[in-house]
Amino acid sequence: MCTEEQTEKHGIHLLALSHLYLVPQLKQRCTKGMAERLTIENAVDVLQLARLCDAPDLYLKCMKFLSSNFKKVEETEGWKFLQDHDPCLELEILQFMDEADSRKKRRRRHRREQSLYLQLSEAMVCLEHICTEGCTSVGPYDMESSHKRVPCSNFDTCQGLQLLIRHFASCKTRANGGCLRCKRRWQLLRLHASVCDQPQDCRVPLCRSGRKPPTSLCVPMQARHICMYRYKMTAPPQL
Repeated sequence: MCTEEQTEKHGIHLLALSHLYLVPQLKQRCTKGMAERLTIENAVDVLQLARLCDAPDLYLKCMKFLSSNFKKVEETEGWKFLQDHDPCLELEILQFMDEADSRKKRRRRHRREQSLYLQLSEAMVCLEHICTEGCTSVGPYDMESSHKRVPCSNFDTCQGLQLLIRHFASCKTRANGGCLRCKRRWQLLRLHASVCDQPQDCRVPLCRSGRKPPTSLCVPMQARHICMYRYKMTAPPQL
């Protein structure tokens, strides 16, 4: 059996011979050693050999290495030779890079969607918390004010949601649907109404009626919405 030094020095030749004479243990040892010693200069040559010798693990390793270091690899003599003599392999490499980039974009999009889902879930729970228990500056109309001035520590979104509710109470443009913050408030209420499983007992405003698509944001409906809250206006609302 070859020593580690011989495998390192003659890895390319040994891989070709082990494939030709069907020596699987030597072939596996060679592919593992060559994968660990990939460089900018030899990556293209090793990839071509892995393709010819049917070494899928080494082939995939080379593809990933080329994809991560492509700007440097394309300046090498090996890449220029590949372009002139093996356009099919060049196309495989470019397709692999394009697919890898697409996978990265999908993963990033999935992470953004997951983050948004978690934020909306917390906002839903926080909305119920404000409408049921009350918090720093907003609470149900039939609950006594606690005069607590410490910011809520239960939810990261609680303070922002309270500011949004207080803005809604004093906004002058909400009647004609011209305020973006008020539209967000309505969207939050409609989203809650669509997922609430106890609409009969829910204290979130418009939970039952929010299940029906609203025809317009009319003034009477907004007035009813406002009356279901108590605003402890100890400080002016932040618009």
